[in-house]
Amino acid sequence: MRTIWKGALTFGLVNVPVKVYSATEDHDVPLHQVHEKDGGRIRYQRTCEVCGETVAYADIDRAYVDGEQTVVLTKDDLASLPAEKSREIDVVEFVPSEQVDLLTLDKPYYLEPDSKSPKAYVLLRKTLEQTDRTAIVRFTLRQKTRLAALRVRGKVLVLQTLLWADEVREAEFPVLDEDVRISKKELELSSSLVDSYSSDFDPEEYVDEYQKELRTLIDAKIEAGDTFDAAETFAEADAGAEGGEVIDLMEALRASVARSKESRSGGAEAEEKPKKRSTKKKAG
Repeated sequence: MRTIWKGALTFGLVNVPVKVYSATEDHDVPLHQVHEKDGGRIRYQRTCEVCGETVAYADIDRAYVDGEQTVVLTKDDLASLPAEKSREIDVVEFVPSEQVDLLTLDKPYYLEPDSKSPKAYVLLRKTLEQTDRTAIVRFTLRQKTRLAALRVRGKVLVLQTLLWADEVREAEFPVLDEDVRISKKELELSSSLVDSYSSDFDPEEYVDEYQKELRTLIDAKIEAGDTFDAAETFAEADAGAEGGEVIDLMEALRASVARSKESRSGGAEAEEKPKKRSTKKKAG
């Protein structure tokens, strides 16, 4: 696992240096859009609707449209916001764990002690376990202020971002306000059915059948030679090709990182995963 963030978990006078890792990963088989006839890669150009020019990712800024006004926010503008400079995970309060609505839980992260002695880390973990409390914290990641729940999973502290209150919709279904009569017998039969399905949950028993079958399908096509030469179909587009410069995702990320480093110093280092290239061979 790669560290995506470093900082300190703070509450009161206690300071716990930590490293942050993403706790989950996508297991979906990566698929690309291609031309059905020849397997050629489909790429998209970012075109300005005012001048018609194709714009490189590094030259793209953000904007907020309010009625008839467009407010452009440059990368320097966003970098100047104070929240982006914070390297602390501040504990706001400790709440009973059952008060954290599962609906609000979002992206999970693992926290690793980033000091020679993990004593403060272990002390906090044991305290949360014994008190059955969850720490509500604030921190900044990728230029956004986040609210998160800090809880224990085995021996590890887990930071799980929370949706803000105004991001959760109210469930307003008038039909549920109607008075529905359930007989005692119906409830008993329903409970009996639940008992017949009762078991201890083991996530390892479940697999993504769609992704499993997709992988099998891909392997079968490779075995049958039903492929194109990736060197031809996924070749890098020429910078001077007709229609303007074509920027793919990896190029966009590199350009963004380079521009960010030039415009400010001491900021957080952006990380990216290397993209695997296809090694399919053309049918003989």
